[in-house]
Amino acid sequence: MAKGLVIILSGASSVGKGTIRKALLEDPDLKLFYSISMTTRPKREEEVDGKDYYFVTHKEFAEAVKKKELLEYTEFNGYYYGTPKNQVEFLCEMGKNVLIEVEAQGVGPIKLNMPEAIAFFIMPSSLEELEKQISELYKDDDATISRRISKAKMDMELAPLFKNTVVNNDIEKAHQQIKEVILAEMKKQED
Repeated sequence: MAKGLVIILSGASSVGKGTIRKALLEDPDLKLFYSISMTTRPKREEEVDGKDYYFVTHKEFAEAVKKKELLEYTEFNGYYYGTPKNQVEFLCEMGKNVLIEVEAQGVGPIKLNMPEAIAFFIMPSSLEELEKQISELYKDDDATISRRISKAKMDMELAPLFKNTVVNNDIEKAHQQIKEVILAEMKKQED
């Protein structure tokens, strides 16, 4: 049995990664499994532990970092987020294709552990459009708007480091672009 692919989805803050992720996961041709992240952020009412995130304490997260159990991790707004290594490795060994959604700075550590991983960076159609989108999403919180716009600008500076950059001005088009690359890699695995 061929080993599964690791697909990394990254991009600027609020660029639509979650919507693209959903389209990719629902695409039966891609047979993708989602890598659930670990976080110290409190669980929101509608979230399910083990489905949306693995919700852990700061101590548990620190222990996972110390034991090198995370492929990557980052901090945002005072909370930590990370990708459990054993989950990704297990799925790949079972021949499953794994989709990981991470912040741009998390891609480097994953690629060090898994150089064969295919990384995609999602770009907005323009900075102005992204700023407008962030302002609409967080309309009541100027501090969050400012922080997210700054972070998005920093993230976009990393885009040239990615082999696969996709502009998200149309979800279906972005989905198709990513799908073509994944299907080509799946075909290589079969050959």
